[in-house]
Amino acid sequence: MYAIIEDGAHQYKVSEGDTFEIQRHDLDDGQETFEFDKVLMIGDGAASKIGQPYVEGAKVIAKVRGELKGAKIDVIKFKRRKGYRRKQGHRQNFLRVTIEKIEG
Repeated sequence: MYAIIEDGAHQYKVSEGDTFEIQRHDLDDGQETFEFDKVLMIGDGAASKIGQPYVEGAKVIAKVRGELKGAKIDVIKFKRRKGYRRKQGHRQNFLRVTIEKIEG
């Protein structure tokens, strides 16, 4: 059984037990679970459900494993022969989650 969920501008295909990174969310202190309620599809063989745009009453429950930072990305602006150079770095914050249950 798998589900396709939407989180922000990203879509993920997940199954129970999968661990992956999503964009960081503001969580309450001590919050250990995260709920995805925008489920686009639940795949279960012949009993698959496709939402228009979301499957009604479906949700995916994930356990929060921790926060981490992604790889550093360099943003460089440059104009030749003008002496104009700008360099800026960026590291994106992620939230690592493990899928516990797919309901729907």
